[in-house]
Amino acid sequence: MVQTATEAVVDPILQEPSRDPERISGGHLVAKALKAEGIDVIFTLCGGHIIDIYDGCVDEGIEVVDVRHEQVAAHAADGYARVTGKPGCAVVTAGPGTTDAVTGVANAFRAESPMLLIGGQGALNQHKMGSLQDLPHVDMMTPITKFAATVPHTARTADMVSMAFRECFNGAPGPSFLEIPRDVLDAEVPLADVTIPQAGAYRASTKSAGDPAAVERLADILVRAEKPVVLFGTQVWTSRGTDAAIEFARTLNIPVFMNGSARGTLPPGDPHHFHLSRRYGFNNADVILIVGTPFDFRMGYGRRLPKTATVVQVDMDYRTVGKNRDIDLGLVGDPGTILAAVTQAASGRLGNGAAKRQPWFAELRAQETAAYEKRLPRQLSDASPIHPLRLAHEINEFLTEDSIYIGDGGDIVTFSGGVVQPKSPGHWMDPGPLGTLGVGIPFALAAKYARPDKEVVGLFGDGAFSLTGWDFETMVRFNLPFVGIIGNNSSMNQIRYGQIQKYGAARGRVGNTLGDVPYDQFAKMLGGYGEEVRNPEDIAPALRRARESGLPSLINVWVDPDAYAPGTMNQTMYK
Repeated sequence: MVQTATEAVVDPILQEPSRDPERISGGHLVAKALKAEGIDVIFTLCGGHIIDIYDGCVDEGIEVVDVRHEQVAAHAADGYARVTGKPGCAVVTAGPGTTDAVTGVANAFRAESPMLLIGGQGALNQHKMGSLQDLPHVDMMTPITKFAATVPHTARTADMVSMAFRECFNGAPGPSFLEIPRDVLDAEVPLADVTIPQAGAYRASTKSAGDPAAVERLADILVRAEKPVVLFGTQVWTSRGTDAAIEFARTLNIPVFMNGSARGTLPPGDPHHFHLSRRYGFNNADVILIVGTPFDFRMGYGRRLPKTATVVQVDMDYRTVGKNRDIDLGLVGDPGTILAAVTQAASGRLGNGAAKRQPWFAELRAQETAAYEKRLPRQLSDASPIHPLRLAHEINEFLTEDSIYIGDGGDIVTFSGGVVQPKSPGHWMDPGPLGTLGVGIPFALAAKYARPDKEVVGLFGDGAFSLTGWDFETMVRFNLPFVGIIGNNSSMNQIRYGQIQKYGAARGRVGNTLGDVPYDQFAKMLGGYGEEVRNPEDIAPALRRARESGLPSLINVWVDPDAYAPGTMNQTMYK
């Protein structure tokens, strides 16, 4: 909530800035600390508690991207971090501004994405008096951040911002939160009294190579293995360990599976790239190396890994290694650095085990081909309503090496996960293990802002898009073109399937049915490009026209509401 003019007149805290070159305000200290961290944009929704930060950002040359909902600001900061490798930053006002951002922070927490949320707060001299939008923000944020604190004095502002960023990279990355009371933010203090950390001088390298003895042991295990597989998880991309991961796989000749943000580490068609044969690979491997992904629900809590295999886990967080399933070896450190060290250690050993694995590759490739051919008729289906696999197929054909793909939805995105294959590292974005709907528009906003040279392509479920879709207007306003596709079945279909399974078809439409919304018209109304598609042969031409429009776009594709993804049908919550 923005303060009224009347409040501004009577409020003794608000003062005209002195512009004394020997003094500096809290908001300007925030901006200087952000600049030192390399932040070039903040995502925000305005409020009276935080406007001095905007003033500081203007002076420091930091872009202010204002959105329509604080959840979008937080998701955009998360997305910016994923795309750039730098931490993202969102700035929101106190009370409902901060609570609106909680979902975005929580999503970054589960996805291990480094970002800082700065929240406003009532003045310290009004503490516990019932000031406007006063809430215990730090208490609320502590469980879902790596660091949460209040800035107690204006002179501490910059070094506490830097402290929060440092904590973002303590172990596996994640979000931090700072609240800054309004009198702390607006007050001015002598420059001589403040500490402004210098860029590159207040954080150590996080590229730990782990235990050298464990590296040697892992090299020995892999050299002796006949049927090894490796799963590259999100941390491979987060740590920017892609080059090391590729060299590791090719030098040791190991089949690679990828999940999360690691998708695209190897492009489709690479001889080491496997996708559809993962279950078979895990069930028949003698060594399974899991790099940068936890044994959570996506991995069946580790139970999908057979006890007959030697299981090794590499992770940036000590607490994740061996969680939910015993392992034979665990290494804690930077995934890229560890993989490079293992490659070097194994390369010095006779033959390094690579040559004897060709039969294993042939065995896996046969499984991969069989799974693809079994699914292909549905991918090429000419049925109307359109089968979601046909939509996913057309999107996959549409992507280029420069296309960043974003998935935001339930059933429709689950379909796409088996078909859409990014062609380059860092070109896949999904919410991560929190399963948050509504990340699509803010991720597209952040990705196109951070990488204007890239094409951004997003697939939305109609339910997911409706959560944050109004910020399509923000993308129009900031001239950030992207190709958006809505798989529209007028349903929250992933939930609908579960209700049918539990309660029968007669109760399958309770609380999950949406209106038949023409999202193509929504896009046009807000100044973007829109088309409606009802026939599968029209998908590809519509996507090309959206690309050529140079505008934020929505292609509204009507898909079959009675088709369910295998991943939806296999969810344990429905068993």
